[in-house]
Amino acid sequence: MTTAAPPQALFADRVHRIGTEAAFAFGARIAEVEAGGARVIRCNLGQPDFPLPAHIAEAVKRAIDAGLTTYCDPQGIPELRAAVAESLSERHGLDIDPRRVVIYPGGRPPIGFAHMAYSEADEEVIYPSPGYPLFESFIPYFRCIPIPVILREEDGFGLTRELLEPLLSERTGLIFLNFPSNPTGGVATRQQLEGLAELILERTGPHVRVYSDESYEAITFDGDAHISIASMPGMEERTIIASGVSKTYAWTGGRVGWAVYPTVEEALVHRKLAINYFASIPPYNQWGAIEALRSPESEVAIRRMVEAFQRRRDLVVAGLNRIEGIRCQMPKGAFYAFPNIAGALERIGALDAFQRLGEDVKCNSSPSTLFQLFLLHEYHVAAMDRRSFSELGSEGQHFLRISTANSDDELAEAVRRIAEAAVDEAGFQRFVSSGVRLTL
Repeated sequence: MTTAAPPQALFADRVHRIGTEAAFAFGARIAEVEAGGARVIRCNLGQPDFPLPAHIAEAVKRAIDAGLTTYCDPQGIPELRAAVAESLSERHGLDIDPRRVVIYPGGRPPIGFAHMAYSEADEEVIYPSPGYPLFESFIPYFRCIPIPVILREEDGFGLTRELLEPLLSERTGLIFLNFPSNPTGGVATRQQLEGLAELILERTGPHVRVYSDESYEAITFDGDAHISIASMPGMEERTIIASGVSKTYAWTGGRVGWAVYPTVEEALVHRKLAINYFASIPPYNQWGAIEALRSPESEVAIRRMVEAFQRRRDLVVAGLNRIEGIRCQMPKGAFYAFPNIAGALERIGALDAFQRLGEDVKCNSSPSTLFQLFLLHEYHVAAMDRRSFSELGSEGQHFLRISTANSDDELAEAVRRIAEAAVDEAGFQRFVSSGVRLTL
């Protein structure tokens, strides 16, 4: 009989392989600055600044009053799964069986579960860069191989057939898509989706899954509308459609998300994972989600929110484009601006300052990270650097993500402060020499 060697460290190696979402980690840095008496304009979190619509809140209250506060079906209550299936079927011309739907505590668990269920060690996972950071953060955890699709500013940050094609291989196990996009605000056209669908069907086997993160599905501008790749011919049986209540209904605290799987069998596998990780989510919040999906009052609330986000987008993008050394494309969806700040970084000496840093700092920072921290500590505006949205592929890309989930006045003031910071070479040089930690 052999005896296992005693543990050599407190934490298992896998703990050190998983990433995080810097927008949440950055909160501690913001709190430090605010503790010193500063008022920080927060443009860092992707959280709508609108209240939960009253009709949804009332549905939650009614469910609590009715005693719906116990465990429930780990796959989600049947009524919500039916509402999700009905809503997505109608929107995308599909015929979704409610048995293919699984309800989650937000949009994050199905991302991790997709890695767990569909990716073996040493298989390749394709994902957009820049993109939502959790697509990348799980890859080393499961010992898979990251294959970032580097989105280009000159292409409007679009994920096209031409970009995806050379990355597909016989080792491809999972492909992540995200439209409308976080952080770029890109919205895929039908032509782009047709090209992607044709390529995936041509070059991958029936076992390869496409994870389509559609969390910002309702927030599009200028008459554009979100189209799901699952609605392309042949793609419903390859695609996991994921969304939830956080963005569409300004309900990030409700923690109700969902995923539609290609088959009932796959949904049951994810039901089993749900049992192991969280048992079930509060039934009263699920009844609130049913109200959100089915009430005609929701359309009014969404329209009001989207109109405000479009107005703010126009204000912020116009203001950023007036700043020398900064240029910003007009996003078609979500609620972010994603300006290129390379010219400003060069002007204040951030590119050279980064090169002078020690290797231990440089590997966890970037020129745009230095500007992000300078902006926070000296100008009291919180934004996110390019590196926070997929580290691989971020080298040499100099962008910020600015959330427009704030009032018009606050956003106008934030842009004014960014304009001042973009020409403050002396202030920047003092900052990088001040001893402040230059990593997130």
